[in-house]
Amino acid sequence: MPDRTDILLLQLLERDASRTTKELAAAVGLAMSSTHDRLKALRSRGTLKGSHAEVDPKAFGAHVQALLMIELSRQRRETVDGFLDDLGQMACVRDAFHVTGRYDLIVHVFARDMQDLKAVELDHFTSHPAVARVETSIIFDSRRRFETPYCLPAD
Repeated sequence: MPDRTDILLLQLLERDASRTTKELAAAVGLAMSSTHDRLKALRSRGTLKGSHAEVDPKAFGAHVQALLMIELSRQRRETVDGFLDDLGQMACVRDAFHVTGRYDLIVHVFARDMQDLKAVELDHFTSHPAVARVETSIIFDSRRRFETPYCLPAD
């Protein structure tokens, strides 16, 4: 479990992953070597999974976003896992969630326009043997939070 200093390092990186070890060390009040060791440990434990840049999808022509609520034809582990693996290979998929409730999966997709979205749905979702039903909601606007809501350990 990360301690308060680890959490502070993670929060700083979530806000700006381009910060140097020197900048991070100064911000948390540690030596550079100690900060480096902590970052290395966070990576090796899988707590710190990578560094990413936020890119505007419109810069690449993706002007439509949608949430696809998917009902699967079968609820077998291999079906769910296989379909999630397939989704992970699709360039138009931002996120895929296996959920409880009426639908089995919620998939966040990008498309150039409505015709492209229609093609994505027909080519990759409604024709997929694991899919029984797809309901689509177009995203008009969104707000995205990049910081993880940390539960700090008690003192």
